[in-house]
Amino acid sequence: MWADAVDLIDKMERLHQQSFAPSRPAGGMPNWEPPCDMIETASELLVLVALPGVDLDQTDAYIEEGVLVVQGQRILPPELRHARIHRLELPQGRFERRLPLPRGHYDNVRRSSAHGCLLVTLHKVNGGQR
Repeated sequence: MWADAVDLIDKMERLHQQSFAPSRPAGGMPNWEPPCDMIETASELLVLVALPGVDLDQTDAYIEEGVLVVQGQRILPPELRHARIHRLELPQGRFERRLPLPRGHYDNVRRSSAHGCLLVTLHKVNGGQR
């Protein structure tokens, strides 16, 4: 019974490694979706996207038909491209996250970096009223 449990853990570990192995996206499709938090204030909508190790210049954020689109790429650092990797849990490659926006009108999409996260700030036009 113990051997079966250990074997199952090994299989799960291999599956996890295969799921997040560095790869090139086929056809430009994103490989993964980062987790996000969306917080609304009286004048802004703030979206915090967990992207540790992703350079701000490797991201983009825009509004498309009432949906906030956050996309970009996490690139394996050059010094690690030929290294022997023992564990790689942070997904690599292209990412994209589409978040339906709360009812309202937004503009002035701004991106900044904060504590390993991408902070996307949307200004609410007329207090967010349509």
